[in-house]
Amino acid sequence: MAVRHGGWINTWKVKAALVVMGLCIAGYIVGRPLYWHLVEAVGRSACDPCVCDCSFQPLLALPEELSNVTLADCVKRDPDVNEEMEKNFTDLLSEELKLREAQAVEGQQRGELMLLETKKMSSQFLKEAEKCNSGMDTCEEAREKAEAALIEQRKLTAIWEMRARQRGWKEGRVKSHV
Repeated sequence: MAVRHGGWINTWKVKAALVVMGLCIAGYIVGRPLYWHLVEAVGRSACDPCVCDCSFQPLLALPEELSNVTLADCVKRDPDVNEEMEKNFTDLLSEELKLREAQAVEGQQRGELMLLETKKMSSQFLKEAEKCNSGMDTCEEAREKAEAALIEQRKLTAIWEMRARQRGWKEGRVKSHV
């Protein structure tokens, strides 16, 4: 609980201090970029294009020797430098394109190798499948032959059983011929 008069914490003072600090922080964060943006916008409209001869400019000039022209301004507007930078840029782009082309060719070669390997594997699987199908056909033929032989054997058994019954044979009775 805060003490109002004579205490070491006054709530309204703390709140006011926090509001002031918040405004200062917000001003610091938003104000600086806004300030430089405005300075840059005003500077562009008020300044005429720089016409300079950079060949006579010293590379490192002392502060009192600096006029309205700097080395960076000269480089920006020098057509030879711009042309050289464009050449460097095109060289970098062509190197990048060559690198990407090499990567694409390498990827295509890997893909082709994988395709060949896949074709070999599928050919091997097809051969194995043909062997299995051939084995299944052989087994099916043998089963059919065995089934036909069983049918013939049952017919023969039925004929012999019928003859035996005609001669007096009954199931479960066995005569001994000794």
